[in-house]
Amino acid sequence: MNSRRPPAVLLDAVLVGAGLLDLWVNVDSEDHLAGAWALVAALALALRRHRPLPAFALTLPAALLSDAAFAALAALYTLSSLSRHRVLLAGCALAFAVSDFMPWPWTSLDVEELDETYSLVHLTYTLATAAAPVFLGQLVQARRELSLRLAEISEAREQEQLLTAQTVLAKERAQLAREMHDVVSHQVSLIAVTAGALQVGNPDPEARAAGAAIRRLSVQTLEELRHMVGVLRASGSRPTELTPQPSLADLHQLIAVSGIETELETDLPDGLPPTLQRAVYRTVQEALTNVRKHAPGTTATVRIHHRDGTLRATVTNAAPTRPALPLPGAHHGLVGLRQRAELLGGTVTNGPTTDGGYELRLELPAAADNSA
Repeated sequence: MNSRRPPAVLLDAVLVGAGLLDLWVNVDSEDHLAGAWALVAALALALRRHRPLPAFALTLPAALLSDAAFAALAALYTLSSLSRHRVLLAGCALAFAVSDFMPWPWTSLDVEELDETYSLVHLTYTLATAAAPVFLGQLVQARRELSLRLAEISEAREQEQLLTAQTVLAKERAQLAREMHDVVSHQVSLIAVTAGALQVGNPDPEARAAGAAIRRLSVQTLEELRHMVGVLRASGSRPTELTPQPSLADLHQLIAVSGIETELETDLPDGLPPTLQRAVYRTVQEALTNVRKHAPGTTATVRIHHRDGTLRATVTNAAPTRPALPLPGAHHGLVGLRQRAELLGGTVTNGPTTDGGYELRLELPAAADNSA
């Protein structure tokens, strides 16, 4: 709806005022009958939107008894803009033309005077005057319906684009699920099998322990991969629950399976928001992964404290004792940690230490409770 269009009540008041002005100009003050019907016609315009046909009927006597035809034309236009009944509209237009063309009273009509006074030109003008509001009202009605159809088409097109995007996304997820199942899961399975053979067949206790840790991590990775494949394949069907999100209670298990000699210091209170717990867990997880990749043979310290309304988590490692192996990496881990921290109103900083090690620090406002 156009916001510039005047309110309906104000428009009704303007039309009633125009009808009263038409009465004052075209009706003789001594003709009380014509004046009364012209007044009724002007007031009937207030009913034109809710009762268009009765409102038009109330305006006809004024057109018949006087030259005050504005109310009848306005009521006829409104009726035409709201009605689809073509026969009814034609009958109403003809009724107005007869009322406006014929003199009153009809009993005093003189045929010879009619031929002289009411010529064919006058009759054509009267019919055109009656037809104009009908055509204009039908045009407005058609424009209104066209606007509605265009709005429906636009909405349908948006729905179609949304469905197309969902279909493309579902295909991409299905393809990703196939790749994860056929390639990644297969390779992780081979790692688990090889680690199991190392665990069983190697006489070195340290090598067997390393094989057991690799096998345990591989099996855990396989389970998470299979769950993610199920989530991707379920796209478009009912919602599938994701793997239960970790919390601070899982830190000890994370450190135990990291393969790094790690000291944990924490004094966090109970009942921290789950989003904060997940942020701390993912930060420690990413930091230990980087330590294992880039600083082999080192030790790490994880400190998590809550001071002055700020939660601080620091993971520090000493200098590596042997060269790191070249491993592939997309460097997306730290970017993801910073984005998560920013959503919670915090920061992530990282950099080398003076003794050749490395430090990753997370700071979050303890009141943060957003879904990140």
